[in-house]
Amino acid sequence: MPNVAFINGAFVPLGEAKVSIEDRGFQFGDGIYEVIRTYKGRPFALEAHLARLDRSATALDLTQPYSRAEWTHHVLEGIKRAAYSESKVYIQVTRGVAPRDHAYSDEVTPTVVMTVCEFHPLDRSLQAAGVEAITTEDIRWGRCDIKSVNLLANVLARQKVKQAKVFETILVRAGLVTEGAVSNVMVVQGGTVVTAPEGSRILSGVTRTVVLDLALSEGLPIQERFVSQEDLYEADEVFLTGTTVEVLAVVRVDGKVIGEGRPGPITQRLAADFTSRVG
Repeated sequence: MPNVAFINGAFVPLGEAKVSIEDRGFQFGDGIYEVIRTYKGRPFALEAHLARLDRSATALDLTQPYSRAEWTHHVLEGIKRAAYSESKVYIQVTRGVAPRDHAYSDEVTPTVVMTVCEFHPLDRSLQAAGVEAITTEDIRWGRCDIKSVNLLANVLARQKVKQAKVFETILVRAGLVTEGAVSNVMVVQGGTVVTAPEGSRILSGVTRTVVLDLALSEGLPIQERFVSQEDLYEADEVFLTGTTVEVLAVVRVDGKVIGEGRPGPITQRLAADFTSRVG
């Protein structure tokens, strides 16, 4: 089965996809993206992902090349063409190709890239046992709520993950936990689910929203506020949420055991609820 690419309106094999070296996404990181996964071959929360793509485009004054209905058609067609049992769909829109200049022209035509590749879900043993994380300084730019292709800070944070042989890096700014390098972070304190509030300091995840809704349906108290790094270490439970990680317990941070060192009851409930929701 082939990995599929979609470039400016045309489907091609991934190995044949090309983008100009003068594309502003390559030159300046002047672009946005979304990552969508499937369950049983169907894209999960596609409307929410496309809504966030619209918000990112508006924030960057970037013309959206397709309506949500057109995007939906292209995504479904790409999934069909790839024909994997489960797929990961990557969408990227840049401002387009132009002579290198920091300022941009309104006449530039956006470049559209979409890839559809096989997706391998996390081993369920990770969910059962939980994972380890480390913390690092959050050095990202001031508009983390825009899902832009400017990901160098995340790249450096994920390299620390690789070197430390852990699962995720939790970002900390001025002593407060923001989110993970590729996930949102939630902690449980005295039965309350606490997570950083929406705003410019985090990228509010689609899965984050779903999990908070599940917590409300379970009758769990929720607080959207920043927690300190010390509160993170002392939390009853810590877990990650994200498109590829779903709901995943963190049982050790910076070598410190979280709670009882295994996935806690609230994390397990929300993970089970999420599995039921997508199943």
